[in-house]
Amino acid sequence: MTDTIFITGIVIHARHGVMEHETEVGQRFVIDLELYTDLSESSRTDRLSDTVSYSNVVATATSAFKNTNYKLLERAAGAVAEDILASFPRIRAVKVTVHKPHAPIAAIFDDVGVVLTRSRHQPPQS
Repeated sequence: MTDTIFITGIVIHARHGVMEHETEVGQRFVIDLELYTDLSESSRTDRLSDTVSYSNVVATATSAFKNTNYKLLERAAGAVAEDILASFPRIRAVKVTVHKPHAPIAAIFDDVGVVLTRSRHQPPQS
């Protein structure tokens, strides 16, 4: 069974982008996370130790997103997914959505971004 923890609307100011002004000034990004895990134990025990700390996930995602300036959203989202999977063994897979609502696009639009889903590699079965 796979259950989901979701955290939406994490607002982060960062300096990702291809254009020079994006890396100098930075801009607002919004991250949404879906964490796929088994919540059956914590749903019975009511103990934080049997689940994943939302606060720690947000801190990990924020650090992964802000600590390096990437040219591509795809790489920034990938860094978030990699750090979450590395830091939280209970999480089997993660879906990371990164919104860049102020991207330098010559058009009127509501939002632009990427969605990545990453999971742990399962060892080959013999």
